[in-house]
Amino acid sequence: MTEFDTSLPGIRQVQNYIKNKQEVELKLVTDDLLVGKLIWQDANSLCLIDHYSQETIIWRQALVFLKPKA
Repeated sequence: MTEFDTSLPGIRQVQNYIKNKQEVELKLVTDDLLVGKLIWQDANSLCLIDHYSQETIIWRQALVFLKPKA
């Protein structure tokens, strides 16, 4: 199992998105684009809640990019 290293800048940035309840865009390797707010992360995945209050767990290896929604 991968250790969750909170000293990494990417982990800290995602924590800031969660803390600030910032809306983000997630692009997946399947070319899907998901929009919503991250509610938690662990070493392997992120959980995104969309505008319909639907929670989706995304494996980190499925991500192409994650950015704040403009």
